[in-house]
Amino acid sequence: MDDPRAQRLFGDTTVAPGDLAFSPFRVDRDRIVSSPFFARLAGVTQVISPGGAGLLVHNRLTHSLKVAQVARAIAERVRDGDPDLADKLGGCDPDVVEAAALAHDLGHPPFGHLGERVLDRLARQRLGLRDGFEGNAQSYRIVTSTEIGGQATIGLNLTNATRAAILKYPWTRHGHPEPHPRFMDPPPRGAAVHPDEPDGGSAKFGAYSTEIDDVRAARAAFAGRVADWQQTVEASVMDTADDIAYAIHDLEDVHRVGVLQQGSVATELMAWQRWGTATDLKRAGGAIESLRRSLHRKESWIADDDAFADAVELVRAELVDGLLAQPFDGSVAAEARVAAFSATWTRRLVDSVEMTEQAAVRSGHVQLTVAQWHEVQILKFVQNRFVLARPDLALHQRGQARLLATLVEALLAWLTDPEEADRLPRRLRDLVELGEAELPKGTPERLARARGRAVIDFVAGLTDSQAVGLMDALSGRSRQLWTDVFVL
Repeated sequence: MDDPRAQRLFGDTTVAPGDLAFSPFRVDRDRIVSSPFFARLAGVTQVISPGGAGLLVHNRLTHSLKVAQVARAIAERVRDGDPDLADKLGGCDPDVVEAAALAHDLGHPPFGHLGERVLDRLARQRLGLRDGFEGNAQSYRIVTSTEIGGQATIGLNLTNATRAAILKYPWTRHGHPEPHPRFMDPPPRGAAVHPDEPDGGSAKFGAYSTEIDDVRAARAAFAGRVADWQQTVEASVMDTADDIAYAIHDLEDVHRVGVLQQGSVATELMAWQRWGTATDLKRAGGAIESLRRSLHRKESWIADDDAFADAVELVRAELVDGLLAQPFDGSVAAEARVAAFSATWTRRLVDSVEMTEQAAVRSGHVQLTVAQWHEVQILKFVQNRFVLARPDLALHQRGQARLLATLVEALLAWLTDPEEADRLPRRLRDLVELGEAELPKGTPERLARARGRAVIDFVAGLTDSQAVGLMDALSGRSRQLWTDVFVL
């Protein structure tokens, strides 16, 4: 199939080749939002657990909706700004971008990035799964079509273009593409060697080795247009929108629940503004000076001291002296201030996005301008420094990590108990069968590996509350016998 547009459409799609006037990309979007995988995201943590915040905060579903909104606005800007360049690089369809944005977090497990790290460690060290676990790869696993005995058991049958746009990191942990991007100097963002992986697999990756044929099919239309390790334009738009949404919308949550305090943020930013590069790293301002130095080491392609200083000043003026100047009290006026802050920043960042034919290795073909890129780094710094590094959050997350580890062990014990073979959850049995079908016959410890992947897939598909409820049931603490079945 030589027609590039046809290659973007077909493969596993059910749309007839002669129906090019129809938009199968909108079908992709509808399939995603109609799926149970998407509905599950309403119960999955973004930053603050939705079950314990007490106020309305973002979960993975509302985050995905906002990423889709931002991504579509960027896609329309990119497409209308230079349509010839967009076509040269493989296309920038707003429907594709929106669908990919809606799907990008489908594979994220309970308890946000904490759950991702725990499942990765267990998958590699306890269950012997070389690919481990990665939320982006899990999302791709969910949307791809895999069959057992001719019956589709997983997958949303999306077009090639949408599947390619989901690939934020278009490589596997170890082998694809060749040479693997982790050997580049510098490596693409996310492709560097995993610190806990002795044989050098990437820290971030977009697909497991079991989905490699699907990755090749999805990206076939982009061969010769973007590098094998580079995001498509549509994936780059989705990635940029995700960064914008994280930097802005998650700040709304921590302000609403009173976690982000004006005084501590002001002290850090103003101390650095006073002392600059001479700041003592052990005193106020030192954390943000460490960020500046880190950006020069890792992101020398764009790091700029003047832009960094301007970004610190803008965030100080609009976040510290603006949004945080009055505590959130739930009033109409307080909500209006949050909405105005979010709208102003979103508009500024979206309006700054530009497309380039010659992308830096650590960037994509769609990127923020230098000034706005630095502003996003400062906003994310505030979140990382004053929220994610809090001891009380660490205490909460350590309990969640222990819960997930115990849950994996309990499910594995149930799965390998010969006396319980007839009473296993149907979905868990299906996932074992799927895992075996993916592994070639003769694979060492084939059944054990299939069981390990099945347990990881099963746990990753739970909501936060389902994970807690299932652990209660497996521990004998639940008294709700017939209502526990919803978890299984």
